[in-house]
Amino acid sequence: MKFNFLLPIFLIALTRQVSAQNDPPESPQLIEVASFDHFQPIGVAVTKTGRMFVTFPRNKIYEYAVAEITGGQKKPFPDAEFNRYDSLKAATHFINAQAVWPDDQDNLWILDPSNPMDEATIPDGTKLLKVNLSTNKIDRVYRFTDLPREKMALNDVRIDTRRQLAYLSEPKTAAVIVLDLKTGNSRMVLKEDKSTKAEPGFKLHIDGKDVVDQTGKAFSSNVNGIALTHDGKYFYFRAINQTKLYRIETKYLADPTLAEAELAAKVETVGETGISHGMIADNKGNIFLNDSPNKAIRYVTADGKLETLVRDKRLIWPDTFAIGADGYLYLTCSQINRTKKYNNGQDKVEYPFRLYKIKLP
Repeated sequence: MKFNFLLPIFLIALTRQVSAQNDPPESPQLIEVASFDHFQPIGVAVTKTGRMFVTFPRNKIYEYAVAEITGGQKKPFPDAEFNRYDSLKAATHFINAQAVWPDDQDNLWILDPSNPMDEATIPDGTKLLKVNLSTNKIDRVYRFTDLPREKMALNDVRIDTRRQLAYLSEPKTAAVIVLDLKTGNSRMVLKEDKSTKAEPGFKLHIDGKDVVDQTGKAFSSNVNGIALTHDGKYFYFRAINQTKLYRIETKYLADPTLAEAELAAKVETVGETGISHGMIADNKGNIFLNDSPNKAIRYVTADGKLETLVRDKRLIWPDTFAIGADGYLYLTCSQINRTKKYNNGQDKVEYPFRLYKIKLP
């Protein structure tokens, strides 16, 4: 099924992207929450009680993989030992924590794809942790042993407590992973479907240049950002290196009897939304998407309109979202396009790395 309601709006967005020669000014709407010096933030989670967690990838400059942020200060979570990097103890230590997600039952889910510094995945380190926030103790660890972990690099996770399932994006194999939280069994679905694959030859163009490394290889990611609506009905997903947004009803993802072709036929094309890395759904049915080329945060409303929440020159590769009970949208800016890898060895990051918030519409 295809929805075309976003097509005219996308033409406007494309025009803006092509014609925008200057950065937008700083907006008073975008409020700095915390800064992290040279430690690059990726994932962020804000719980219903206001606790805040951030993930930091395993780079040359490294302190903690997962930290709780209190008063602007980092504290290793769930403890210092789990955050001590040790590739020989990958099963019991963070290797490269990527995403954090708070569910509606006061648990924090931490995803470690175990692929340090763009190196090969350490299969035994691939894990999803369920942490009970009332005790700060790990309740369960899921290890995906029924999947080809050595070929994977999991990216993001959403928890469906109604169906007791987890949905994860898997860019390396261009697939969605469905994990049964009761049994621990997992399935790889929609592998290399048009909805999960990046467009061949599609280059990101940010800050007036293509995002390519020193060898000329362009940054590219298959299915990456994901969102689950609050009623659990729809799962939204998309690749970075293309411009369409897709969704599927979770009842189909939850049905293991559907053949791949049958499942693929259930995917709906929401419309053209431009380039986006991360996304999240609020309780009004809005789907928020970041927009690196335009240094913007946009959202698709429940009735299908594409709106702009804010444009701000500080939004340099806005990455991951969280929504707090205070009515604010929280986001990290990872500045991936400013790192040495994509600038001929020159570090063009604007330090310090920062975490921001903006009031929800």
